[in-house]
Amino acid sequence: MQTTSSDFGSHLRAWRQRRRLSQLDLATDAGISSRHLSFMETGRSRPSREMVLRLSDYLDVPLRQRNVLLTAGGFAPVYPERPLDDPSLEPARKAVELVLDGYHPYPAIAVDRHWNLVRANRMVAVMLQGVAAHLLEAPCNVLRLSLHPDGLAPRITNLRQWRDHLLIRLRQQVATSGDPVLSELHDELAAYPVPTADPPGNGDFPAEMVDYVIPLRLQTDQDVLSVFSTTTIFGTPTDVTLSEIAIEAFLPADAATAEALRLKAGSLAG
Repeated sequence: MQTTSSDFGSHLRAWRQRRRLSQLDLATDAGISSRHLSFMETGRSRPSREMVLRLSDYLDVPLRQRNVLLTAGGFAPVYPERPLDDPSLEPARKAVELVLDGYHPYPAIAVDRHWNLVRANRMVAVMLQGVAAHLLEAPCNVLRLSLHPDGLAPRITNLRQWRDHLLIRLRQQVATSGDPVLSELHDELAAYPVPTADPPGNGDFPAEMVDYVIPLRLQTDQDVLSVFSTTTIFGTPTDVTLSEIAIEAFLPADAATAEALRLKAGSLAG
């Protein structure tokens, strides 16, 4: 494996700066000297495998990028990366589907690190009325699906508020991950047209919750669904693919939406 100490050092420095830590901060947390850390960043010292993993822990580096750091340091990757449909990941796949089904009668989706749809429960169909077919083709990006003029955007009654919420969240992901694909996705979504202002009010959404969660108000054929999203991730995955899956559930923000979703679930079952 052809690498140099400077390869690892540049990656390490980039992650330290991304986490807004000084050399002294990281060295203190990791229990090493600032001089040793400086030597690793400049390529004057080659880290051990254990040191790469220790620094990755303290920098909270995602598993995919930990493999990159290991390779840059001259070591083999330690975290496997298998597609979710790999037979060895059947227990994980069943766990994802169990969580999605557990949210019924509320919509829930599983997405990868780039917000591409991995799995969905059947209630998601309730939200997709009128969406253009090309946005549903694989890989279906759920953020693009939400904000694209041919997607959900025309039916989101608080589009500006929801758009701002998604773009802020995406910017935070770009800042913490440095992922160029997410950066390009952000720029694409930010260029979509948006109304100058949303209609006043949030329906029956509790006023005391507005400071903590952002509602999505979606017009359907019969009513306006008011929901808010929650995110679930796997706590201690050792597989790259599983570590990057997040489950987004859309829970009712008012009694009318809860009842509407229960009725729609009954219709789908029938």
